[in-house]
Amino acid sequence: MQTEHQIVNAVYRAKEDTDKADALIHSYMPFIRSQATKFMGRLCTDQDDELSIAMTAFYEAILGYERGRGTFLSYATLLIRSRLIDYTRKEAQHQGQISLDEEIGGEDERSLMDTLADERDYYEESAHREATRQEIEELAAVMAQFDVCFSDVADNCPRQERTMEACAKAIRYAGKNKKLLDELLRTRKLPLAQLVQGSGVERKTLERHRKYILTMLLIQTNGYEILRGHLYHVLKKGDTLV
Repeated sequence: MQTEHQIVNAVYRAKEDTDKADALIHSYMPFIRSQATKFMGRLCTDQDDELSIAMTAFYEAILGYERGRGTFLSYATLLIRSRLIDYTRKEAQHQGQISLDEEIGGEDERSLMDTLADERDYYEESAHREATRQEIEELAAVMAQFDVCFSDVADNCPRQERTMEACAKAIRYAGKNKKLLDELLRTRKLPLAQLVQGSGVERKTLERHRKYILTMLLIQTNGYEILRGHLYHVLKKGDTLV
């Protein structure tokens, strides 16, 4: 099973090469069909228009995806569902069925289109939560290789603003130095000497908050786009990492 980092790399290659895009769509046909099946409430077959729409939406997701939008599959899921909703709306109007703008009754006099819009918003929120959960689980597995867990990070987090900014300075420096991050992954040790020399932060500060800094650097190494977004806000007093 591909990691999110591998999927993102494959997506970016597919953006520039239609053959690679076709191959990626083919390899994810079970996923595409499953999304159409969930939407339809029955098995989606090759004869269903919904399958072609889902495939087109997946290709649209390839072209439109950017790092920072969460995991690619969550983004593709949302786009497939959105396009299928649009298709259902057009088909209903074309066949003279109930208008999606017609009020469906009730005290709030909401239309069917309002209901679908709410469903889309709910699904987007759910997809974002699921993508975040996946990133956290993947990060936890990587952290375990470094003998660090989230409770360690919480205990090791800087408490004072001055110390937090010092740690953030070291993290920003490391985020701009790929070789330093590569060494971290290779040795599974925080390169303290390089951090001290490059960031100007005192060694004792880095040592005191080693597990916290280590985890913040791991977030930058393997496509944790949602967590990187949260990290950006933590470090927004300085230069961005992305």
